[in-house]
Amino acid sequence: MTDRARIDELRQLIRHHDHRYYTLDAPEISDAAYDALARELEALEKKHPDLVTPDSPTQRVGGAPQSRFERVTHHQQMLSLANCFDDAELTEFDARVRKLLGVDRVDYVCEPKMDGLAIELVYEHGRFVQGSTRGDGIVGEDVTANLRTVRNLPLELQRGAPTRLEVRGEVFIKKKDFQRMNEALLARGEEPFVNPRNAAAGSLRQLDPRLTASRPLAFMAYEVGELLGLKKALETHRQKLELLAKWGLPINPRRDDAHGLDDVRAAYARLLADRHALPYEIDGLVVKVDSLDARERLGQVSRSPRWAIAYKFPPEEMETQVERIFASVGRTGALTPVAELKPVFVGGVTVSRATLHNEDELERKDLRVGDWVFVRRAGDVIPEIVAVITSRRTGHEKPFVFPTHCPVCQHAVAREPDGAVIRCTNRHCPARLAGRIRHFASRGAMDIEGLGEKLCEALVDTGLVRSFEQLYQLTVPQLAELERMGEKSAKNLVDAIAGSKKTTLRRFIYALGIPDVGETTAKTLADHFRSVPRLLDASVDELLAVRDVGPELAKSVRGHFEDPDARRTVEALLEAGVHVAPPESPAQGSFQGKTVVLTGTLASLSREEAKEAIERAGGKVSGSVSKKTSLVVAGEDSGSKLAKAKELGVAVIDEAAFLALLRKRPTSS
Repeated sequence: MTDRARIDELRQLIRHHDHRYYTLDAPEISDAAYDALARELEALEKKHPDLVTPDSPTQRVGGAPQSRFERVTHHQQMLSLANCFDDAELTEFDARVRKLLGVDRVDYVCEPKMDGLAIELVYEHGRFVQGSTRGDGIVGEDVTANLRTVRNLPLELQRGAPTRLEVRGEVFIKKKDFQRMNEALLARGEEPFVNPRNAAAGSLRQLDPRLTASRPLAFMAYEVGELLGLKKALETHRQKLELLAKWGLPINPRRDDAHGLDDVRAAYARLLADRHALPYEIDGLVVKVDSLDARERLGQVSRSPRWAIAYKFPPEEMETQVERIFASVGRTGALTPVAELKPVFVGGVTVSRATLHNEDELERKDLRVGDWVFVRRAGDVIPEIVAVITSRRTGHEKPFVFPTHCPVCQHAVAREPDGAVIRCTNRHCPARLAGRIRHFASRGAMDIEGLGEKLCEALVDTGLVRSFEQLYQLTVPQLAELERMGEKSAKNLVDAIAGSKKTTLRRFIYALGIPDVGETTAKTLADHFRSVPRLLDASVDELLAVRDVGPELAKSVRGHFEDPDARRTVEALLEAGVHVAPPESPAQGSFQGKTVVLTGTLASLSREEAKEAIERAGGKVSGSVSKKTSLVVAGEDSGSKLAKAKELGVAVIDEAAFLALLRKRPTSS
């Protein structure tokens, strides 16, 4: 046998045993025999370096460190699940699905909601070629090199794989592996991880794949994106999962088929009872419509599918004591009371602080320093004080007196007219500035990795940064002098800041911290105005013409850019080299170049959702029918627009034909 043939044979053997060990948990050979195969392959590849391929089992150890993660645009949007927290919300979800489908009962597939990091894998002709994080659902980060190190993730699929396959799934760390990893960290005198989810997410986003390779990451597939080259069309979600398993991808063996709502309830109860016995962390039950045809008809709302929901577990509550209450100053100057707690482990996380939102809530809960309280993680995310345990009061507890002056800059504070929020009146308060810089650097904005809360405060306290543009003037020597930075960390931060200079208009608008402008509104403004100068000069009337922008928001945006400091900030950022790319033009689609009029009520889409779908497919929506109208979509109770279309001879289609057109792929020219 030639060396080339033996290399191929060894790779197939190792892949087979990896699958038996890591995916099926049913090894066929001893560790020593496996190690012998691996050593033989390493020796032959060292002898023939030209025969080393990216999907070889030897490449799981991780390559050279990367300078930054590249962006990846998902072919199909990675959706986020909507949540429900009680039986009433679940019942409402089921009723909505049945109504839209026009049926009395729906078959669902119920799966554990893994508490890890969502990713996408791309396989071409059976070979793993790219892996990315979900990001904002449209654009994620390329973490291919790191994912190659995940032991149970197949680098080559088994026989029968399609020409292109996009797999969605979760990277996570099993409970026992997490415990061992933390024990090893403590033995070396290092800081342990707080919970498995954070450890998995942090490990996957390391710039050095060798560090990722040292972490006990695992992968589990639960959904399919694009799938090309399959001979037989799939009809159900269960068939998808069966095919993924057939091709060698790990799927969750814990799965329930539910024939209607009562079966879903039973599946939820069983999973909740078994929650702590499972080898991995979960935070709920995912309920998915099984029929793929029904999913197509149900569609999606913004970033979430209509055909699935996450039924979250009740938050876990623990007792702890309030050690201190203080007022935190945010980027808008709002003073928020924060309770400092004796650290307590709640829902997989060590909680030491809880936000109380405002003075009114503090008074309503009658919370005092020294009180014993029940703490939970709201939605398993945000720590919250549920109630005070008044029976444990000793009489030594002290009420918190809200400050009359800012605890950071000592300027007077003022309560807003609505009475809910108290703000620092000093626009140049260091705490406000640090908060604005943190927001500017956040993932949804300029995405400057490494620029966290403490570092933002240090940059302001030392006078290194007084405005956004000064971030782009920071040097490695300046940063290296800061506490707990060091030259390597300083260089990484300078590189991350430089990398953020290339951004999109949506991110740039959001980063500016305009009052009442969140990520969704920033995208709407970006899509409408398409350039920085046009937005800066937009009048209130022009802003009101933007979809979903009302009078208050229009005044807020206009007022922001009428402030000379705000305009100077934008100009200074552009002069500092920030390049703002305009939104991409709509992709070529089945409505490309068409002017469409919507009339009547659609069962499966709201008017706004239908409009967005047409625009995504390259079309334009008009409010009136004319000779220039290409098509009229007529729902139930269509009125004068339908009559006008018939009079002018404009093509009219019903909802079913409209949905079919949306699903249709554009033909290549």
